[in-house]
Amino acid sequence: MGTITRSFANNIGTSGILKAAAFNNASLNNVTALNAAIPTGNMILISSQTASDSASISFTTGIDSTYKEYQFWFIDIHPRTDNVQFQFNMSTDSGSNYNVTKTTTMFRAYHYEDGSSASLDYLTAGDLAQSTAFQPLNQSTLFSNASDENLSGTMSLFNPASTTYVKHFIHNNNVNIDDGGSNACWSHFVAGYGNTTSAVNAVQFKMSSGNIDGTILMFGIK
Repeated sequence: MGTITRSFANNIGTSGILKAAAFNNASLNNVTALNAAIPTGNMILISSQTASDSASISFTTGIDSTYKEYQFWFIDIHPRTDNVQFQFNMSTDSGSNYNVTKTTTMFRAYHYEDGSSASLDYLTAGDLAQSTAFQPLNQSTLFSNASDENLSGTMSLFNPASTTYVKHFIHNNNVNIDDGGSNACWSHFVAGYGNTTSAVNAVQFKMSSGNIDGTILMFGIK
């Protein structure tokens, strides 16, 4: 008992406060919840979905008034069908229908591996004008099912639970493509708004044709 007492006493500072050495990695083993005053970060992972030859990836829960911004991270998105577009739509009825009216813009920058071509331009084929169609997130159909081709990027959806304002989103991604045998880096920038004052409570991602592989993370931003 004397040894334990001396060990404890040695870890008390002159001000009567326990020294850092009194704590170790086992100190929080049995803690099941942190005090509300302890910061846990401003970016909260809500859910993660991984597709393997799936028709689509849908988020039908977790999109509500809890956060003013929701972020989606796309990791190694890969099409099972050659020459397709990655695309998305929103729902106001928990995923029964993905048909929110949207007005959007889209531009891209690209650079070929051999340096033969590079450009920055607006893509009229990728924008929508008051359309309920799925929004393309990559240019035309230059996204093949080659084993090493994939898309990665992020999308922010702002205040989807609002019943006053339209629903803005901003997306960017990078794709490696094979354009007729010429490999290239294509970066896409898409933005717009869902023209609805109803709460958006579900989002779906899919290819314009065929199935999809890859992981999508959904975060809430405080």
